[in-house]
Amino acid sequence: MPASDVFVIDGATVILEDRLDRVRIRVEAGRITDLDGAIEGAEVIDARGLVLAPAFVDIHGDAFERQVMPRPGVMLPLAAALLETDRQLAANGIATAYHALTLSWEPGLRSVETGRAILNCLTELSPRLLVENRLQLRWETFCFEAIDLIRDALKSALLPSIAFNDHTSMIMLDPRVPVQERPFDFDPDFPVADADHPRFRTRLEDRARRMQTTVAEAEEGLRAVWARRPEVPAAILEVAAAGRAAGAAMLSHDDSQLKTRDYYRGLGARISEFPMSEKVAEAARAAGDMLVFGAPNAARGGSHLGASPNAAEMIRAGLCDILASDYYYPALLLALARLHAERVAPLHALWPLVSRNPAQACGLHDRGTIAAGKRADLILIDWPEGQAPRVRQTFVAGRRAYSTMAAG
Repeated sequence: MPASDVFVIDGATVILEDRLDRVRIRVEAGRITDLDGAIEGAEVIDARGLVLAPAFVDIHGDAFERQVMPRPGVMLPLAAALLETDRQLAANGIATAYHALTLSWEPGLRSVETGRAILNCLTELSPRLLVENRLQLRWETFCFEAIDLIRDALKSALLPSIAFNDHTSMIMLDPRVPVQERPFDFDPDFPVADADHPRFRTRLEDRARRMQTTVAEAEEGLRAVWARRPEVPAAILEVAAAGRAAGAAMLSHDDSQLKTRDYYRGLGARISEFPMSEKVAEAARAAGDMLVFGAPNAARGGSHLGASPNAAEMIRAGLCDILASDYYYPALLLALARLHAERVAPLHALWPLVSRNPAQACGLHDRGTIAAGKRADLILIDWPEGQAPRVRQTFVAGRRAYSTMAAG
């Protein structure tokens, strides 16, 4: 870290809210105190040839699962896995991360038991972590057993967010209905898959592999959970009330219908995460909701599943506020590089997608921009013209969390 808690970053091209400019940034006690102010009494960091930008705020990332379970059924010690995840976050310029912690009725990686272990482990590791590791409680709404854990997590010093997910209904959906057109989850005429349909059997097989069970056991568990369907709305009301009382940001995941978005908006979930059609995104925008798409989608030029709108097109249409790392931490910077190269928007207009906007959506108003008074969450980027960028240094509240030097 800098030898002093007072330092100046000088010579970089700085991404400000309204422009790129070459200004000095002075940091004192973890906060930005001045732009183009005095150098006296400060350590000077020579950043000539580099880009200085607000560090990333990642609203949804589940790549940590690959450290916890690098191969199906192979679980590694949680502390080691989470420390490695934290290192990857710092190396990719992510100063604030919301780990998308799935709380499901499935056994194994996404079980309530594993979720509680991760919550406890992150709490214990907190003094040793490089960046701010928070949780997105990605709650499967059929999993009533997770509600006590959600209530406990909402008491954490680092307030989590809550994402409402219903993959159970997606599994049970009649395969003849495209997932993008899935009806509202509580529609009384919801089209249920025939037990013998080949694509439904494939879903069960995929689920069984992840659960490390037989297909018959996976089907039995799914049928038992599906029988809970009449009780799910009451459970959602309970969790939403707890989230509102705690002041947690709340999201709904994979909204496929206007009715779905309306339902969760009415409960206080004002963030639509990965809406599945442009019409849903347009309705969410008209209602003042925030819209999240995946940075891998933008980095690759489309969704890997083909189930979500093209992120670049949504940005051009003014229908995307936030890009999330989703399943790949480097995607945040890669997405910005591609979007900038394709002239979707100027770099200073793209950067809020990964810094200011997710910070504001989550109620973190102390970070996300380079301005006097803001927390000094910053990244220095080596970005030669026309080449791939890479993070050289990451600062979290003025502390150097990651630093590297090229061989050349």
